[in-house]
Amino acid sequence: MIDTSHSLLLIGVMAGCTAFLRFLPFALFSKGTPKIVLYLGDVLPYAMIGMLVVYCLKGVDFLAASHGLEEIISVALVAVLQKWKHSTILSILAGTVCYMCLIRVLTG
Repeated sequence: MIDTSHSLLLIGVMAGCTAFLRFLPFALFSKGTPKIVLYLGDVLPYAMIGMLVVYCLKGVDFLAASHGLEEIISVALVAVLQKWKHSTILSILAGTVCYMCLIRVLTG
């Protein structure tokens, strides 16, 4: 069994490493943020969203009974709501509810 001092030491080391990693960018970029970091900050969110869409739709069988209709409608709803309302939470929640309802109706 681990004693209290060992547990406190582990927590202290983890907290110190976390604090160091959080403050490191401020120390490294005190003179200004490099252009490559700014570029990556602009480009990577869109790349991640694209990868998530591909990952979520990779298992869709367009030759099955519903032909991927649930996924297509849900993705379209998310895209329309995001473009219209600019609310990520609303888009994700509406798309999820739409998908869950459609899989019950179309495949159930």
